[in-house]
Amino acid sequence: MFPTRHSALRPIAAIVAAIAMALGTVAFAQAPPPPPPPPGPGVAPAPQAPFGASDPSLEPQVTIVRQEGETHEQVRIGGELKFIKVTPRHGRPYYLIPDGGGQTYLRRDSLDPSLKVPAWVLFSW
Repeated sequence: MFPTRHSALRPIAAIVAAIAMALGTVAFAQAPPPPPPPPGPGVAPAPQAPFGASDPSLEPQVTIVRQEGETHEQVRIGGELKFIKVTPRHGRPYYLIPDGGGQTYLRRDSLDPSLKVPAWVLFSW
């Protein structure tokens, strides 16, 4: 009987599998790093931030300005103006978003960033 191509690859596949298993057990056998040493006597431990606490500079700051015909809500994050919500006395609220240099504003009906393509019916029969 003549040796086939597949029978010649069996010993090589067995060797590769044995090496992979050996390397896998070595990776799992590593010990975790030791915990940090406790602070010395008279040293207070570092205060831990409470769960859910965040940086106060990243919290949105809302300034509400009421005028005769409308209300403006200016929202700033980190001191930078993000948007202004304008609520007219009669009508739907809209948003003004600063454009680039902050000199002009884009008017939006919502803060939804998705592109909405007009779908007008041009012909029907």
